Amino acid sequence: MRMGRRTCWIAGLAIFGLGLLVLGPSSGPASAAGGKKVLVLGFDGMDPNLSKRLMEEGKLPNFKRLADGGGFSKLGTSIPPQSPVAWSNFITGQNPGGHGIFDFVARTPENYLPFLSTSVTDKKGTRLLRRGTAFWEILEDHGIWNSVLRVPSNYPPVDMKGPSLSGMGTPDILGTYGTFSFYTTEPQVGGDVEGGKIIEVKMRNNMIESSLVGPRIGEGGDAVKVEAPFTVWVDPEEAVAKIRVGDEEFVLAQGEWSDWKPVEFKVMSKGMEILLSLVGQTSSLHSIARFYLKEAHPEFNLYVSPLNFDPFYSPPGTSICTPDGYSKKLAKEIGYFYTQGMAEDTWALNEGRLNEKEFLQQSEFVLQERIRMFRCELEHFLQKEQALYFCYFSTTDPLSHMFGRFMDPGHPLNYPDEFEKYGDVIPHYYTRMDSVLGYALDRVGEGTTVMVLSDHGFTSYRRSFHLNTWLYENGYIQLRDKRKKSSGEFFVNVDWRKTRAYALGINCLYLNLKGREGYGIVKPGYEADQLLAELVEKLEAITDPKTGEQAILRVYRSSEVYSGDAIESAPDLVVGYNAGYRASWETALGKIPNPEKGFFGDNLKKWSGDHCMAAEIIPGVLFTNKPLRIPDPSLVDLAPTILNEFGIEKTPEMIGRNVFAEGPETGSRVESVMR
Repeated sequence: MRMGRRTCWIAGLAIFGLGLLVLGPSSGPASAAGGKKVLVLGFDGMDPNLSKRLMEEGKLPNFKRLADGGGFSKLGTSIPPQSPVAWSNFITGQNPGGHGIFDFVARTPENYLPFLSTSVTDKKGTRLLRRGTAFWEILEDHGIWNSVLRVPSNYPPVDMKGPSLSGMGTPDILGTYGTFSFYTTEPQVGGDVEGGKIIEVKMRNNMIESSLVGPRIGEGGDAVKVEAPFTVWVDPEEAVAKIRVGDEEFVLAQGEWSDWKPVEFKVMSKGMEILLSLVGQTSSLHSIARFYLKEAHPEFNLYVSPLNFDPFYSPPGTSICTPDGYSKKLAKEIGYFYTQGMAEDTWALNEGRLNEKEFLQQSEFVLQERIRMFRCELEHFLQKEQALYFCYFSTTDPLSHMFGRFMDPGHPLNYPDEFEKYGDVIPHYYTRMDSVLGYALDRVGEGTTVMVLSDHGFTSYRRSFHLNTWLYENGYIQLRDKRKKSSGEFFVNVDWRKTRAYALGINCLYLNLKGREGYGIVKPGYEADQLLAELVEKLEAITDPKTGEQAILRVYRSSEVYSGDAIESAPDLVVGYNAGYRASWETALGKIPNPEKGFFGDNLKKWSGDHCMAAEIIPGVLFTNKPLRIPDPSLVDLAPTILNEFGIEKTPEMIGRNVFAEGPETGSRVESVMR
């Protein structure tokens, strides 16, 4: 899932606020004498039901080959089944009560303000908020070489000797999860859109002069916004434009993408110059961007990708890799690549700045870079006698989000004419993942344990539920001015001294608890327990008046499904929506839409598939080349399993089991809902 630009702004991040690659035939298996080797591939959002169907149709021969020689199972996901939560389960062998990641969005109880949950930036730089020990840290402590590429919930990456590259959670240079820019001569109404900046430009004598917008540097009144000027010359007759950015000059035809272009932002702030010098940088911020000439004339429309960190330079105050300089080494071998964690630009498609064909082209760039990255590091892995290699592929997740409507005949945006063009997009990319797996199986030979997993599956997202509006209408949220029945901004007009519960994030519901929240009124103990029971009963009884369906399948009490030292930061309830339903975007951002329009609404965004529902209905996949000995594996089982492959005992904090070992149940009761 991609959170929009506005979400990231609310979260207060200011990171400096301070041609296809063909999977050709392999050269045969490689082998190493002695030692144990484990290869783990993560395919985000791969769904077990669709995988099974495509295997039966003969479209995933390498997944079937792996399953027939070892095992294939549904894989229990996290509560809630959000990517940063689920991958943290995988990384630590703990549930959210242990690793502390409960949603894309977290909040500060004292002031109710939200922030992005996996990392925080302050004067000291950026630090990872995920708790617990990553399994590869334990491997390194035992002298086992490992490489971990693009795993989510690992930005900045934990300090390691082995090569690693951060994944989901890594921002662009603006400090957001990805903000594109769109330059247009068409008159605009309404300003920026979710996930992007719209810049209206003027053409004079076939020339346009504008700037790429960088981050704000410095603090308070000393903060300055840095920009990188660029110039465009549009051919008056042909649909062609020449663009100059810094020292780069290139020509694009209408409908053509550029390759990566370096974009340098000159820093004028003296304070920032000092900070940059401390980390060995010049007085510049280095980024890279792709340009797409959508239209040359009669109107001019230019898309510019989010400004990614330049892998040849270490970003000040943070890191995207270990050891220092690894991203530069990798870029020398495979060329520039997306460093932003969520690379596929789903919001540009949502907001109509890229169409489906253009979005697929951009997604293909991401996939080809990942394939090159994977194959490059695989060669290093093959030369080791004892090693772990993990590589993450995002493609199956954003494609399932944006083209999910074509897998559901009942979705309001499944138009027949578009289905003819895009109905097979998701199955096609499953076959692409099958090719990646096939290459890996041919290269590693029989002496390597191979595991393929996804963090969750997918289902259709037809209808949105405005949870905060429901809380208001049922008396749990009180407003200061009741004449203002709707709120377009974060909890504007809420009377916290009379409010008993509120929702923030996609699946989280909090009590306004006395002694915890800044203006809490609900007394801990009996009063809180009674309120929680009341909310669970009422929420699970909600039906959609349009369909008659139960909208919320299950509401989980954190005290019953979480364990660990981070449970004090947990939401009080986790709302598990039914298939086809999800919290509205407004709910995630602490908004209260007008109750006169109802609690429900059709999902009319192209973001039409999702997984932020009840965990029981959205499991992931697990494929292995060894037989699975337990019938109900879960994400928390995989870290202990990987450690066991190297003869290492799991840590006391890990609640999972070894999926390859028979024996008594060793998992925690709080994970039993997934088994």
